[in-house]
Amino acid sequence: MQLPVMPPVAPMLATAVAEIPASGHYEPKWDGFRAIIFKDGDEVEIGSRNERPLTRYFPEVVAAARTELPDRCVVDGEIVIAAGAGLDFEALLQRIHPAGSRVALLAEQTPASFVAFDLLALGDDDLMARPFAERRALLHSALADVRPPVHVTPATTDRAEAERWFGAFEGAGLDGLVAKPVDAPYTANKRTMFKIKHERTADCVLAGFRVHKSGPDAVGSLLLGLYDGDTLISVGVVGSFSMARRRELFSELQPLVVPMAEHPWAAAAPEPGARTPRSAEGSRWNAGKDLSFVPLRPELVVEVRYDHMEGTRFRHTTQFVRWRPDRDPRSCTFEQLETPVRFDLDEVLPGILRADPAVVAGPQA
Repeated sequence: MQLPVMPPVAPMLATAVAEIPASGHYEPKWDGFRAIIFKDGDEVEIGSRNERPLTRYFPEVVAAARTELPDRCVVDGEIVIAAGAGLDFEALLQRIHPAGSRVALLAEQTPASFVAFDLLALGDDDLMARPFAERRALLHSALADVRPPVHVTPATTDRAEAERWFGAFEGAGLDGLVAKPVDAPYTANKRTMFKIKHERTADCVLAGFRVHKSGPDAVGSLLLGLYDGDTLISVGVVGSFSMARRRELFSELQPLVVPMAEHPWAAAAPEPGARTPRSAEGSRWNAGKDLSFVPLRPELVVEVRYDHMEGTRFRHTTQFVRWRPDRDPRSCTFEQLETPVRFDLDEVLPGILRADPAVVAGPQA
């Protein structure tokens, strides 16, 4: 492989902001795996946000890149899996598997798509120093005829249209908006862009904690639950604390520690060093990561800030807001959660939900 931009390249990143910037280039924020595709003829490599190759996990994306992308190019984008009327991040997680046969089976059962949103190189030209508006125009031109499962992300410079997208597209599983300065170069591993995400709060039951990696006397993360009838469901974690606060929490929570046999999750994790129902299979990203937890009596309620749900889980780590001593843990149910209005993903990117490769990709303005 000989390209003007060679792997690995750390993707350009975004800083979180509370409001949509007044001007710029606006795109939907795709909820998938960030991926940079390097293509030189039939040679294709897919780089990730941590610069480790994703190539072996998405053979169908490699095949699509060979047929749909320009002969020699470097394209930044997102790998996503569409299911039902929206995106399925859980199906993406299943792909990070050591067995090639399993990956091949999932590639057939739940094929992935690639949504392109930036062009780093084309032919012999390194485009990274050029302004984004120029890179976007070249991307639009170079990928004008791509077919699913390769797409070019919808884009607009109209802030009112971006606001409409922010409200409507969440119902299709999208993560918010990205705003890009039109005159900015591509700055690898720098937070040059802006991201605007949905933000909500929920009152959750504190069900346990994991010990911090630094030692046995500090809390790493708090495990959260919500009730579905009489069943306490594991929904995620909160973990942003100073080291001093982690040690204080460890001491404060000791009176609530119970044997696993007395915990609501005992049936799902009956052995010492028990795991939550979610983490029983371990971590796909770090096979050696210890996911055991300390079970607590479900008596405390904590209010957390979150962006959106993925099934019955918070999609990302939540942020601590406050303790809620006024709340009964049994009142912490899924009914309190705001449900986005359903929006068909096929209206965002026509063809992404269909297998017919003749369907041309969606809005590419």
